[in-house]
Amino acid sequence: MQQFLPFTKEDALSWAYDYPTPFYVYDEEAIKKCASDLYRAFAWNKGFKEYFAVKATPTPAILRLLRQFGCGADCASIPELMLAEASGISGTDIMFSSNETSDKEYRAAAKAGAIINLDDITQIKHMEDSIGIPETICLRYNPGEFNITNEIMGHLFDSKFGMTKEQLFEAYKLLKEKGVKHFGIHAMLASCSIDNDYYPGLAAELFRLVVEVKEKLGVQIEFVDLSGGVGIPYHPDEKPVDIFTVGKGVHRVYDEIIAKNGMELKIFTEMGRYMTGPYGYLVTKVIGFKHIYKEYVGVDATACNLMRPAMYGAYHHITVLGKEDEELKLKADVVGSLCENNDKFAVDRLLPEIELGDILVIEDAGAHGHAMGYNYNGKLRSAELMMHSDRSVTCIRRAQTARDYFDTLDVDREFTENIDRMFEND
Repeated sequence: MQQFLPFTKEDALSWAYDYPTPFYVYDEEAIKKCASDLYRAFAWNKGFKEYFAVKATPTPAILRLLRQFGCGADCASIPELMLAEASGISGTDIMFSSNETSDKEYRAAAKAGAIINLDDITQIKHMEDSIGIPETICLRYNPGEFNITNEIMGHLFDSKFGMTKEQLFEAYKLLKEKGVKHFGIHAMLASCSIDNDYYPGLAAELFRLVVEVKEKLGVQIEFVDLSGGVGIPYHPDEKPVDIFTVGKGVHRVYDEIIAKNGMELKIFTEMGRYMTGPYGYLVTKVIGFKHIYKEYVGVDATACNLMRPAMYGAYHHITVLGKEDEELKLKADVVGSLCENNDKFAVDRLLPEIELGDILVIEDAGAHGHAMGYNYNGKLRSAELMMHSDRSVTCIRRAQTARDYFDTLDVDREFTENIDRMFEND
């Protein structure tokens, strides 16, 4: 299936004049439409809220954009809490879902007024010793098996997240005794699922638990957090999730299980990949070739910019700007310059004939892309740009500099003076 990009070669070259490749660019209008569609799909639920997974794209411009549609933030660390608050998201619009949580993190979450999502029953005492017992608490569930899963998430028996059913019930009972007034339940049982039945199936699993918890413990759960897990079609021949079909499916099981029992629930989601993944692009330039036992196309981006292919063998479609309609004649690996053999964006990929200076767009990189960047081999983090409706761009995160790279080092005076001289002579 032909991929259609929201920008052209001329656009990318004009951006690269001010922001040298590699860089990320996000499609503002597409992200806005995605958020709007999500809220429309779940408009039937009066308490619906999306807690955007900050880990996916921890950039203030993205958080502020989503906040306009009522999105909160799902955080897992103190810097993510700070990022959310600095972006105008605070209080119960933050879900704090960490695991192996420290005292310092509990205190920061409590100070922010966030809803705390406990990952394990043993955390109850730890949390109580740190901040006491909050009035509102959410518990994370792991059933051990689920009929819709995939390789990314792995088998739930091997997952470090969540409590068994027995632990979950024990935790609700204990927390009720300790004075908790408002309860939620959370589970993420798959990752990057493009099955329209995933959310409805997960919802049914959790809705049945809500009814059982009330009947057996007298605990009224007020919200169900379906977490993330809704994926995107990385391969061109895959069909995207129909969020309106998903919303209708969750509505159906809500009526069958929750409404039928005379109950009401707020529905929460914590999507990341679905919200921004398809609308972010890594733009990179061809800088070399290698012809040995196979063909290689070298680019100025590396796995430091996008590690998913190196880490998971993940597929990302690649478009050569200006050559979208040319015949795919070249079979090659697309590689970066790291001293690691897994620094490959594509293996044996069919491409049009490539020339030095060609601009390649690595697609579906808007989530877990720049966020997972690192500095191996001294590579510097790239800029992030926001593309507006007129295809102009705003820099929303400048590229890291060599000075940034050295500024965190705790070294002696001689080293510092040597570095300073290098910058003076640059």
